[in-house]
Amino acid sequence: MIFRKTVLLLLVFTISFSFAQIRKKKKVDTVYVYEKVTVYDTVYRFKPLTFKLKDLVLPELKVEETKFVRNVYKEEIDRKRASRRAQLRRPATFLYGIDGGAGLKNTSWATEGSGNNSQFGEYLGIWASKSFFNNRFSIMLSANVYHWNSSFDLDANKEDTFLNGYYFTADRQPLLFQRFNNKHFEYSVQLKFVYDWKNIRPFAGILVNRNTYKMQFLVPENNVLKRPEDFTTDQTNIGFALGIQYRVFRRFLLSAEYQQYHLKNLSLKNPDFDFEIFKMNNTFAERKISFGISYILSKL
Repeated sequence: MIFRKTVLLLLVFTISFSFAQIRKKKKVDTVYVYEKVTVYDTVYRFKPLTFKLKDLVLPELKVEETKFVRNVYKEEIDRKRASRRAQLRRPATFLYGIDGGAGLKNTSWATEGSGNNSQFGEYLGIWASKSFFNNRFSIMLSANVYHWNSSFDLDANKEDTFLNGYYFTADRQPLLFQRFNNKHFEYSVQLKFVYDWKNIRPFAGILVNRNTYKMQFLVPENNVLKRPEDFTTDQTNIGFALGIQYRVFRRFLLSAEYQQYHLKNLSLKNPDFDFEIFKMNNTFAERKISFGISYILSKL
């Protein structure tokens, strides 16, 4: 019995050992291969090559644009700068400035008395204008002061004139003529309508002016004719103006202008005396041609 059990045990052990050897032979082992890599530095030496270029064709060089990248911050700055430049280039709609010049004036009543055709004068003024309709049309308001030199002189102390002698007021006070000339100041306000075509600016308008003429008499003082008094005009006139301006520089304008107005019932008065001389029911025309230069003070 013991013998049988021993034999059976040996048989089972033998069979198990055999199967274990078979499985061991079928198992695949992992093999690791290690490789040593060595990197060597290479030093290149450039030497000019000497050879003849014969039938050598080189391709044409082409410059390619780099890829466009938007810079939003720079674009915004450029946009603001362009907007400011456009505003600076845009013509101003409101302008103002000063002007001055000289001219000739013809007065019909003075011409009849003296024979002189015209008198020379100078003027200074200020002006302002407002543009409309794409800056083609503008309305200009100006105020000028003229000074006209004398071309008609009468002096009773030096010569015999047609005005020499005694004159009497309404209450019989005597007046003795002394002198008279047509040297005077003139004050004028003008409203003009201007059309702007390139550098040429024709205009037309209306004007209101006031002349100041003076005539001197000796008036009584303590019953003696010894005190000189001036008798002056006190009249406002309405007329018209025509002219043209030409822009020579950005801020300078040359102008030529014709004006005409009428004096009605010309008379010379003094508030202390009930007396008028040159009281006429006629209408006298005054005409003048002036040439001037204007300077623009406002921003353009």
